[in-house]
Amino acid sequence: MNLGDVKETVTISLDTLRANKLRSGLTVLGIVIGVLTVIIMSSVINGLNENINGIIQQLGSNTLFVFRFAVFGSQPTLEELSRKQMTYDDMLALRGLPHVVDAAASLRFGDFNFGGAGMTTVKGGGHKQENVGLGGESFTSAVVNDWHINRGRFFTEQDEERAAKVTILAHDTAETLFPDTDPLGKEIEVGGITATVIGTLEKVKGLTPGKNPNDSYCFFPLTTFHQIHPEVLDYWIGVKYDDPRNRPAVEEEMREVLRVRRKVPVDKDDNFVIFGSDSLTRLWSQLTGGLFLLMFALSSVGLMVGGVGVMNIMLVSVTERTREIGVRKAIGATKRTILLQFTLEAMVLCAIGGFIGIALGSLIALALHVVVPSVLSSSWVIAAFTVSIGIGLVFGIYPAWKAANLNPIDALRYE
Repeated sequence: MNLGDVKETVTISLDTLRANKLRSGLTVLGIVIGVLTVIIMSSVINGLNENINGIIQQLGSNTLFVFRFAVFGSQPTLEELSRKQMTYDDMLALRGLPHVVDAAASLRFGDFNFGGAGMTTVKGGGHKQENVGLGGESFTSAVVNDWHINRGRFFTEQDEERAAKVTILAHDTAETLFPDTDPLGKEIEVGGITATVIGTLEKVKGLTPGKNPNDSYCFFPLTTFHQIHPEVLDYWIGVKYDDPRNRPAVEEEMREVLRVRRKVPVDKDDNFVIFGSDSLTRLWSQLTGGLFLLMFALSSVGLMVGGVGVMNIMLVSVTERTREIGVRKAIGATKRTILLQFTLEAMVLCAIGGFIGIALGSLIALALHVVVPSVLSSSWVIAAFTVSIGIGLVFGIYPAWKAANLNPIDALRYE
């Protein structure tokens, strides 16, 4: 079949679609739904992947964290919740290990049952912000956690030693309290004390667009935080090490030190958890694996329904055009020509459904970006379009074969 025949076949296919608009529309509906599902779900997964990668980068490079139970994954058990809390002295012990660049201890006051949402009202600059979280940080936290100071400076060792009434505001808190002015040097009222703003943090990347609870925080030196909330003693420890290649050694040394300090018997498991950003990566990989299976299942149903519909309309088309096929064979058309013609018609039909699905899916993905992160992937667009054409090929072969094997004499007699 030459290029002219291909153009003629495409034209015939489009004419058939125009002549049977409703039937054709219902036929390609399954293809449209299947492709649309692939585009939307792949865009959302890609968007979430980008945000997760951003969050992982913000956790700090070459950094390990220690807490009394696993933070990512399943809910802690009663045994984990009853474990002894980490201490500031644990952090100091880890700080002296070989290959450890620095270590930091952190405390948080917030409602962690609701995504880490804050519980405190902060006043400053003539404004007020509710549901703000409070954090206590070592003077080394900025280095260990790779925090980026937007304005001003971080706490110093002297600030921590003298329990200075100073604070660092997260992005949204700074913007809310001091929308039109530089917050540095200004005072805020929180937790019964007045503190001077010495710095602000850059915006933290979140899973979804809009407000991120981690951007609504006030941070204080640990000693100052103890004055505001002396009851909060559940330390989170971060350890920054020198080289990724040394991670196994650093992790093992940390485990040995903590087991001795926390008096864990030799025959017992650790009563603490050491983890890095890869823990979040593994958890996310498990979640996206499930999402991909769901996407595959949903799109497969739509594409299979669409493929059956295409086969049905092509069989009807063969029946309706039986006499035409007989005429074409009588004037010299070969089985191969008829086979290619009807196969190509089915592929064109599915290609149109794929194109419509891609267009609608792209528009919906762009609209969803306001609610959830979504990034359109050219590779998934190409894959979805290719699969839609492949459906036309697979489900169009039998009708095309049936048309190609019609007896020309019987076909010419068909009424």
